Amino acid sequence: MRFVGIIPARYASTRFPGKPLADLGGKPMIQRVYEQAKKALADVVVATDDERIYNCVKAFGGEVVMTRADHKCGTDRCLEAFEKLSIQGEAVVINIQGDEPFIQPEQIEAIKSCFDDATTQIATLVKPFTEADGLEALENPNTPKVVMAPDGTALLFSRSVIPYLRGIDKSEWLAQHLHYKHIGMYAYRAQVLKQITQLPQTPMEKAESLEQLRWLENGYKIKVAVCHTASIGIDTPADLERAITFLKQQNKQ
Repeated sequence: MRFVGIIPARYASTRFPGKPLADLGGKPMIQRVYEQAKKALADVVVATDDERIYNCVKAFGGEVVMTRADHKCGTDRCLEAFEKLSIQGEAVVINIQGDEPFIQPEQIEAIKSCFDDATTQIATLVKPFTEADGLEALENPNTPKVVMAPDGTALLFSRSVIPYLRGIDKSEWLAQHLHYKHIGMYAYRAQVLKQITQLPQTPMEKAESLEQLRWLENGYKIKVAVCHTASIGIDTPADLERAITFLKQQNKQ
């Protein structure tokens, strides 16, 4: 089976325009994501609708394809990019977020391992919250939470805290129950990717603004791999400053 990493990257982010080109320790962020992905995947390509990003990726020697500008989400952009690659045979597409410059090879390997099970349609990653994360991180709506079935598939994703621990003071939630945060990397069998991009939006997806709820509402199973690697997603310029500090700390080690 062939695994293909695709990194959707658009310039026009509402909260952080030009984010893929933001400097992070002397390299544009998209280059750091690409180089991290290449540590675990032979096939990696950036999918963009912007010539500035396209030219940047070409300049550092990466593979990149131009896609339409009207895609509503990264999943749709992944499908167009994958189809332009004209890959033959059975393939799994791994959608790697373009704002995760510290994604680790072991995280990609974990999501790949989900497809050792021939029934896996879609896979994603979670990481346990720890008491060190604190209640503020658990309640942060920008960090979706996940609950899983005993078979390791996702039951529900939400921006709210799930499960809600009734009768337990919030200050004790992290100590009393293992909650999981969603790491926004997905992998899909190629034929499933094509199917889910044709689905109309669903009520739960619209309510939470989480596209994976559309897949669950339509009966697709999402296999979950648990990782314990710290990761810093970058949504805002303030997040970038934290990432710069994190990179400096890594470089000192």
